[in-house]
Amino acid sequence: MALLDIQNLVVEFQTATGWFRAVDGITLSVHEREVLAIVGESGSGKSVSMLAVMGLLPWTAKVTADRMTFAGQDLLKITPAERRRIIGKDVAMIFQEPVASLNPCFTVGFQIEETLRLHLKMDRKARRARAIELLTQVGIPDPAARLAAYPHQMSGGQCQRVMIAMALSCNPKLLIADEPTTALDVTIQNQILELLMRLQAEHGMGLIMITHNMGVVAETADRVIVQYKGRKMEEADVLSLFENPQSNYTRALLSALPENAVGDRLPTIAGLMEEFTPAPALASGETR
Repeated sequence: MALLDIQNLVVEFQTATGWFRAVDGITLSVHEREVLAIVGESGSGKSVSMLAVMGLLPWTAKVTADRMTFAGQDLLKITPAERRRIIGKDVAMIFQEPVASLNPCFTVGFQIEETLRLHLKMDRKARRARAIELLTQVGIPDPAARLAAYPHQMSGGQCQRVMIAMALSCNPKLLIADEPTTALDVTIQNQILELLMRLQAEHGMGLIMITHNMGVVAETADRVIVQYKGRKMEEADVLSLFENPQSNYTRALLSALPENAVGDRLPTIAGLMEEFTPAPALASGETR
């Protein structure tokens, strides 16, 4: 049985001019110990799909699906309290922009320990010991001292490691990594990817890697889903995708890789992502 099973997921956002469909009929599954990559350009609905699983979309979003289950539990029918017991414990997510994702008002130690307090009911001494263990596991030097640091006192790479530590704190069955190497330099990117893959193997987690970087896909994934405009263009094992892509969009993505450039110019994909026309501006004193 799949760890996460989604059939025909649709996510729409209510706007001043109507409903905007950001995810259109996505079907996917991921199993224990499997790495699934979701790839596509910005705006293709990758992050929104997973935020729907996490229950973290704003009130303007409407989520429907024929099926959305995690470890046999129906995520569409459980209560908010039941979802909170799952999210952060059995399903964890590493968000984009680690510095912005951490709360600037609290130390990293408090933020890690809060997860342990809420989900595992650990006492203060046990929480501190576990937080130090987690920071050690993700390669943070002098972890005991770092518990008292605020996010702005740490580098981007260190904040990303803290995010990974928080996500792994309750030994989740499924980890969702949303662009985990965004805004990091190349050396740190490689370190973070190696860390994620090592921890995924050690913990036996299912891992969903959201990215637009085909190099990351080639290095990490077992299976790949390619998205465009909220729709799934193609799904294949990683070797088949690179050797024999089936959709025109996937072929265009692969041809746009720098190593496939001919001469001084990179190949490009014609056209633009579909835009949504906003509501007209209100006149002075007018209300909507």
